[in-house]
Amino acid sequence: MPGRNFLFIPGPTTVPRRIQNAMNHEQEDMRAMDLPGFTKPLYEDMKKVFKTENGRVFIFPASGTGGWESAVSNTLNAGDKVLMSSFGHFSHLWVDLCQRWGLEVQCFEEEWGDGVPVEKYAQVLAADKNHEIKAVFATQNETATGVASDIAGVRKALDACDHPAMLFVDGVSSVGSIDFRMDEWGVDICVSGSQKGFMLPTGLGIVCASEKALACREGSTLPKTFFDWNDQIKTNDLGYFPYTPPMNLLRGLRESLNMIFEEGLDNVFARHNRMANAVRAAVSAWGMRPIANDENWYSDTVTAVKVPEGFDGNEVVRHAYNYYNLALSISLTKIAGKAFRIGHLGDMNELMVLTPINGAEMTMKDLGYPIELGSGVAAAQEYLRSTAKPRIQ
Repeated sequence: MPGRNFLFIPGPTTVPRRIQNAMNHEQEDMRAMDLPGFTKPLYEDMKKVFKTENGRVFIFPASGTGGWESAVSNTLNAGDKVLMSSFGHFSHLWVDLCQRWGLEVQCFEEEWGDGVPVEKYAQVLAADKNHEIKAVFATQNETATGVASDIAGVRKALDACDHPAMLFVDGVSSVGSIDFRMDEWGVDICVSGSQKGFMLPTGLGIVCASEKALACREGSTLPKTFFDWNDQIKTNDLGYFPYTPPMNLLRGLRESLNMIFEEGLDNVFARHNRMANAVRAAVSAWGMRPIANDENWYSDTVTAVKVPEGFDGNEVVRHAYNYYNLALSISLTKIAGKAFRIGHLGDMNELMVLTPINGAEMTMKDLGYPIELGSGVAAAQEYLRSTAKPRIQ
């Protein structure tokens, strides 16, 4: 098919040309004497994205799932009680991982379309007078449903009853795209990945740990080798790695950070919010709505569009790919076929975000959806025009 595929899934995201060029680097000696001059500033700059002064960043050759495993295996023990919630495919997978590690999981099964149940967490934590709960888990952005949760609210629930449990956050599809404040929100571990807000290919599992979390590794007896923080610390402090690192991805990560800092983190968050609002304007114009049950849950990185009764959202994805070379994202498990997802994160601007709206409109019209061609595009255009600012001052 002529032209190119248009990728608008919630990860992996489009890799900007600047980052592609940075990764197009000759293979290099991962033990070269001058490597610490590259790696040490890289780790320090990663802390700025997580907004932490004293936290420590680990970068593994892995995906976000590897980051989850690292977080659990270095801080907890079999039988430890943890508080979690499941309200989408990926928050469910985190629960599953903790259960496989032998943790005692107390889980709230929430409606898909809602997020972390902060008030329920608060009640459980207040009742835990003996502080049996060792960690509280919260998914900041549930990719399957397009739901973002209140991490600051979870911290307030912990503080209100002076509970010492650690706060774990899944930030795989939020860090670098949605505001995240490690220190201010008292987060102990945040897990992310390279293929979303960092605009890289999949391959880096990124973990940021607080001093409190780092101290817990001495008492953790869960098995670990590849994801052992102690091995990382010994070599990272010298500017190296305990095993062969993916240097081309790290070179790309350096350029990703350059781009983020050039734009400014707050501007990155505002841009993502603006792109998301444009998509939501289109969805409303179609006479449809997001899976997210309330605007307080709306994600700025992905919108799961609920399709009308009698239609299959996953057929929208198949048709868009087969006929228009457009990659949207399917809906999974509990909502399979009830929605399709539009990713709007990473390297994204106004004309780019109009592409999946345009393609989804044509696709739905082909499939007999009761929509008017151009309605969603026009609504998004009007919103983007009314909020546009000059790029050159």
